[in-house]
Amino acid sequence: MKIFNVEQIRAMDAYTIAREPINSIDLMERASQAFVRWFCNQYVNTRPIAVFCGKGNNGGDGLAIARILSGCGYDVQVFVVEYNLNATDDFRQNLSRLADHLTPRLIQSENDLPRLEKKVVCIDALLGSGLSRPVEGLLGIVIKYLNDLPNRLLAVDIASGLYTDRPNGPSDIIIKPRYTITFQLPKLSFMLPQNAEYVGEWHVVDIGLSSEYIKNTDTHYYFTDKPEAEKRIKPRQKFSHKGTFGHAVLIAGSYGKMGAAVLSGKACLRSGVGLLTMHVPACGYEIAQISVPEAMTTVDESEKYISEAPDLGSATAIGIGPGIGQAPATAKVLEKILGQAKVPVIIDADALNILSTHPHLLYKLPANTILTPHPKEFQRLAGDSSNEYERLEKARVFSSKYKVIICLKGANTAVVLPNGEVHFNSTGNPGMATGGTGDVLTGIITSLLAQKYAPADAAILGVYQHGLAGDRAAEVRGQTALIASDVVECLGW
Repeated sequence: MKIFNVEQIRAMDAYTIAREPINSIDLMERASQAFVRWFCNQYVNTRPIAVFCGKGNNGGDGLAIARILSGCGYDVQVFVVEYNLNATDDFRQNLSRLADHLTPRLIQSENDLPRLEKKVVCIDALLGSGLSRPVEGLLGIVIKYLNDLPNRLLAVDIASGLYTDRPNGPSDIIIKPRYTITFQLPKLSFMLPQNAEYVGEWHVVDIGLSSEYIKNTDTHYYFTDKPEAEKRIKPRQKFSHKGTFGHAVLIAGSYGKMGAAVLSGKACLRSGVGLLTMHVPACGYEIAQISVPEAMTTVDESEKYISEAPDLGSATAIGIGPGIGQAPATAKVLEKILGQAKVPVIIDADALNILSTHPHLLYKLPANTILTPHPKEFQRLAGDSSNEYERLEKARVFSSKYKVIICLKGANTAVVLPNGEVHFNSTGNPGMATGGTGDVLTGIITSLLAQKYAPADAAILGVYQHGLAGDRAAEVRGQTALIASDVVECLGW
């Protein structure tokens, strides 16, 4: 699913209006009908509703939504904020259409703010995606009022005051909705953690915008939903054998951190690899053999850490990092592997930290190496960022410069490709914020690389399946009780 910027969203509307053809007021009606269908599936018509409208097209949506909901038997109040003298044509037309159903109340000052019972559902239709400057004046007063209410609050398309594709200032006044019901495609602002309280739980409703425009318009940003992920899965053929699905070599573990190796190894096997060899320090030999009996194990000459590279001759993919520590000898092993690797490589955890303290190794990374940093690990690699938009742009620059793929972990994990594309993930939950889940991800992606998935597909699909397993685990255990082993056990293809 593509993510467009403000200019592309406007162009998509205009293209649809011109090519379908359809009048803008009728397209607004279609969008409002889609919002109402979602709303009616969530709230029975015994819930009273208050719709707060600006005087632009988002306000026009709000007026149409109020009229349609009223026709569905809902008790609806409409409030129009008189923050300026101008109104769009579509707003005026919808105001005229509303006249036979409801009489809006005007909010011309703070004294006009209504007193609402707690059971009233409030709908924000003040400002839309075309916002170009911070909210101030009367609109700011109304937004603060709505945020202070205990009532359930929904935003139409995007929360008023939130920019679509650039950062807000720290003092900007922005609606804090429980739900955002957005039209046709998600917005970039929905993907970034700094905007979480200004987005809430978001849902896309199809309003019939031009599929031709969407297909033919390029963007840097994508959202990996179920259809997008599943089309990347390779079907297994009847006469396949274990050699068909590759040989992964996983270099992991050190004294006190063998759990990371075990989690990564189990996840690698659960993700379909034909053969797995785990290279571990001597202290981890029995642990690996007992905990991951399906894997072969090679033993490092060092008792407590990785000090030598294993035989990579038969490997079809190499994973390195989970629990390896940062001993000087281990750093030399990483450098040697980067110089010898003739198959895809994924680097995680302590191996990432070695890269950050030995930056000359970045120039030795094979093309399309996959890095899986959490925000702090990425900060060590690329430097500080003032906000998450800047961090995302740094990831794009870093990926392009070193020709690597970055899985920037977090809610909506961003898979950043060397060509500048960013693929945000749709799966996962806060229960996965627990030790070991990153090691699980490394195992999954290593397995996919070993099975000859293209590195970009391995990263995008691996991140999706990792989050999906976490969602399954949360259904069984709940988010609070979820641990990394649960994610492994809930992997399913």
